[in-house]
Amino acid sequence: MARSLRSWLGGCLLVSALGMVPPPENVRIHSVNFKSILKWEAPAFPKGNLTFTAQYQSYRKFQDLCTRTRGTECDFSHLSKYGDHTLRVRAELADQHSAWVNITFCPVADTVIGPPGIHMEALADSLHIRFLAPRIEKEHESWTMANIYNSWVYNMQYWKNGSDEKHPVTCQYDVEVLRNLQPWTTYCVEVQMFVPELNKSGEWSEPVCAQTVSDDSAPSWVVVVVVLGSSVGTCLLLTGCLALLWCIYKRTKYTVSPGNALPQHLKEE
Repeated sequence: MARSLRSWLGGCLLVSALGMVPPPENVRIHSVNFKSILKWEAPAFPKGNLTFTAQYQSYRKFQDLCTRTRGTECDFSHLSKYGDHTLRVRAELADQHSAWVNITFCPVADTVIGPPGIHMEALADSLHIRFLAPRIEKEHESWTMANIYNSWVYNMQYWKNGSDEKHPVTCQYDVEVLRNLQPWTTYCVEVQMFVPELNKSGEWSEPVCAQTVSDDSAPSWVVVVVVLGSSVGTCLLLTGCLALLWCIYKRTKYTVSPGNALPQHLKEE
């Protein structure tokens, strides 16, 4: 509240004393998986509704991207993912405008790496896990963050469901197998991408949990259920077959018998 009041008073003083339009405030870039949005806040200004123009530097010349917008953000996702970019924004009112506010943005270093996807399957006393690298915004669906960085790994943690003890694992590939786990136990897994050359960690995924099974033969109660189910199914199938054969027999007898009867004169002889 106090900060907003100071900002408003400062804007009033600038306008009254110098006739200046105050610049945008809190200018920053929000970038996740290379979806890069320049954001800012409108300054306090008593004379009317401001508009904003945002630009980026291309070959030493600034290019307009968002012009006289009333919004407070502009999408810069189309920029090259490599190298430094200078972005800037200013406030405008009619033929007056504020000073530019500049920021420098390097997408490959500054963008946030989103959480990977996880596919997990329980087999015997192990978990087979497949990682899916985050997709890049506004690119072909086959392009992921793994296509951008030269070297990267997956940092994974797994734990028994309900336990606070987490076991870290560094995974070099998209597939990992956790072996020698306790049977009939639920384990949870979470993972993030990590780029060693930039010391850059991505966001952690949501935990995914699965229950292991036994590496021995099926438990006795499972065998009993399977045998009983098979027996009942066999009995029902046989009963159905017998009923069908009986119906066919009755229909055949009713249809054929009258036509096979002996002539009357033969019966008399």
